Amino acid sequence: MATSVKKSVKKRPMSDDHKAKLAQGRTESRAVSRYLEAVVAGKGKRGRKRTPQSIAAQIHRIDQDLTDAAPLRRLELIQKRTDLQAEKERLSARVDIAALEKGFVKVAKSYATRNGITYGSFRALGVPADVLKKAGIPRTRG
Repeated sequence: MATSVKKSVKKRPMSDDHKAKLAQGRTESRAVSRYLEAVVAGKGKRGRKRTPQSIAAQIHRIDQDLTDAAPLRRLELIQKRTDLQAEKERLSARVDIAALEKGFVKVAKSYATRNGITYGSFRALGVPADVLKKAGIPRTRG
């Protein structure tokens, strides 16, 4: 019966260059991710646009309906009010898209090259063509 022998593996310390490249990758990923999240969140949905004021009016109507509602209907109304309040907070929170775009433009080309991300992939997610042009990401056929 053979017994396994543990080999002692010495870990080599990371070079400063390797650490710098890892840090660069994390920084670029963060900037790209934040911008893409803002672009996707800003797309909205089809139909009439909702505003914090229209949501507040709906919440007010729900509060009026709650007084006379049966328990099951009251439960549904409470959940709807909770959902509307969360949406109102989301709409009220303004994102500085210009600052996020500036950070994206700064790092997008390097990030895309390193990760094999194409112009078309960014466009499919909703990134405007002018932003990709500013970032230096070429429109290619492939």
